[in-house]
Parts: sequence; C-alpha cells; structure tokens
Amino acid sequence: MDETIELGDIVILVTRKDIKHVHLSVYPPNGRVTLVVPKGTRSEVARAYAASRLGWIRNQQAKLRAQPRETPRQFIERESHYLWGRRYLMSVVEKDEKPSIKLDHRRITLTVRPGSSQAKRDAVMHDWHKSLMHEVVPAMIREWEPKLGVKVSSLFLQRMKTKWGGCSHREGNIRINTELVKKPKDLLEYVVVHEMVHLIEPTHSEHFEALMNEHYPAWREARAELNELPLAAETWKE
Repeated sequence: MDETIELGDIVILVTRKDIKHVHLSVYPPNGRVTLVVPKGTRSEVARAYAASRLGWIRNQQAKLRAQPRETPRQFIERESHYLWGRRYLMSVVEKDEKPSIKLDHRRITLTVRPGSSQAKRDAVMHDWHKSLMHEVVPAMIREWEPKLGVKVSSLFLQRMKTKWGGCSHREGNIRINTELVKKPKDLLEYVVVHEMVHLIEPTHSEHFEALMNEHYPAWREARAELNELPLAAETWKE
C-alpha cells in the first residue's frame, strides 16, 4: 500500500514494488516527489533514505520552478509559435469558411471564421498538431518495433498535463503528448522509444536503463534537453 513521508514542506509518495533498488524521482511541473522502494523496506528506512536526499530533492524542485514557461497563446497576428523546434510567426485570416491552417517557410496562416474565440482557434491548432503527429509518430513506431521486438497495439495522441508520454503495459498501448509537436523531432523520438521500452519493462529499473542504453544511447541527454525546454503555459494540475 502507498504511504507518504513528510519532511518539512516536502511530501513524498512511497510505493513498494518488486525491485532491488530504490528510485527517487521529482516530476514536473510542480516538483511532485515519489520514492519507489523494494517490497520489504520498513517505513523508517524509507524515511531515512528520503531525508538523506533532501538537498537533492530541493535542488530538483528549484530547477523546475526556474524553468521557463510559454506565455499563453492568443492566436493573433505576428504571435510566435513553435513547430518541431523552429519558430514561426502566426498570420490570422478571417473568412466565412471551414477553419484551416497553412504552413510556409516561416509563417503559420490560421484561417478562421470572423469573431472566432480564442478557445476555437486553440482547438483548430490542436487538431492540426495532432494531424502532424499522426504523420510522424506511426512511422517512428514501425521503425522501432523490430528493433525492440515489441508490438504497439494502439497509439493515443493527446494533451497531457504532467507527462510527455505514457503506456499501458498490459494492453500494449502508448500515449504521446501532443505538445511534443513543438519540440525537435529527435526529442519526440526519445519519448516514443522510452514508452515502447516500457512495454518490455514497465518500471524505471536497471533493466529499463540497460535497454535504453543499448537501443538509444543518448537518452539521458535527450531527457535533459526536453526538461530544459519551456513548459506549456496552461495551468498544470497533478
């Protein structure tokens, strides 16, 4: 059963699993802390370990708080938008026709009906982002399935509040955050491979790290780069 450890203002969720070594993690965007320990670990031992890493935890949380965030997008003329790591300027055209988006060298042209709300413009952009991801991610999966020896049953592209990706080990499904359309494609590939490796090894165990080292040696650098890029502007909730 899960339990919590409180060290001053820091609350740590403790989970016991059938593993050999402890795994301490601090997650964006708000610095949520988890500690996964071997099944037989006593509460006082888990607490002592967490206390010994308190400085590291505070340092990781401070890095997250200092991480740049995008300002909210308004989908207006000459606003900056990012696609695959490149900056584009938005041009807005109001026409009484079906909303659409056109991409050229350095500009994203958003065509919407007159008086369209910011929420509607956001929805049009998100649908476009999903279509771009659908052009790229399935090909990545097909490339990596024979390399990893796994089969992805279903792919879900969606906005995710606190994660870049996720998977369902039993069903063989993976989920990818559509915000990754704004990041360089190699970082998207890292997340895709990460989640596919979880279909082999569901936890962040030594076996998982060994598989990542074998198949995607630069995964630590990719993870660090992804965590340093601006987070989405929306209010993140755990």
